[in-house]
Amino acid sequence: MKGSTGRKVRKSKTILSSSSIPPPSPSPVARLSNIEDPPGDIVRPFKFFELPSELRNKIYEIHFNSIPTILDLDPDNYKVIGGKLPLLLVSKQIHEEAVHYFYATHIVRLFPTHPGRFFKTKKPLLARLPSRHRASITSIQLRLGPGFTNPPRGWVVNDALGLQDTVSVRLLAVFVEVDTSDPIFKGFRRDEDGFYEKFSRDLLNQVLISVPSILEVQFDAYPSVRREGDMMRGLLAVTNKHKKLISWGPERGWNEQQGLNRA
Repeated sequence: MKGSTGRKVRKSKTILSSSSIPPPSPSPVARLSNIEDPPGDIVRPFKFFELPSELRNKIYEIHFNSIPTILDLDPDNYKVIGGKLPLLLVSKQIHEEAVHYFYATHIVRLFPTHPGRFFKTKKPLLARLPSRHRASITSIQLRLGPGFTNPPRGWVVNDALGLQDTVSVRLLAVFVEVDTSDPIFKGFRRDEDGFYEKFSRDLLNQVLISVPSILEVQFDAYPSVRREGDMMRGLLAVTNKHKKLISWGPERGWNEQQGLNRA
């Protein structure tokens, strides 16, 4: 071929032999599986399940630490708890371990007390949980006082509540908001004398019958509630009848030095 100057122009050719072509780089996964001691820029997969169970539980604790200790139906649950739940989708084993840790370290409230749409529901949080989740619960709470003039119909112990599945529960926390036998409630009580005190005693009795694994009943209350009042005397009598250990929560300030270990 001649150029414009009349000289022959040799067409350059680049011939690539198979020996000159670099082999394709293996994938990161293949490199990790074939290299005994990878270079510094390659990170091995972290073998989570090779950690001792104590360390795995510590990781679950850190993950769930922003969730309140007491679990209840609440409109804000999707914000407070929802963001933590994707962890349960990682694997079957993580799901089983994390669920067990979560319910074993939190307290499930038996009947909702949020004044919104859940207060009168016939399906409390416990009833909405799968039976295998209920089996991991170790502590439950019974809060007495909301709706004392007309308790919601959903506040009843029956098979639908699911207490028969809570075979690991050892602690029942009872928080008393009001003692309607106090004269201050005159005019707010129902016609039957002692209605709410009887309702509360019956509810506590049904819970203790339904969950024989309970070993301890921890009482706490608002400052206005007196231990010598009709409400507390009745609840303590029911607890003693079932021969459960009685302890005291931190808010009311009752303690054994005051001679309160038994009613």
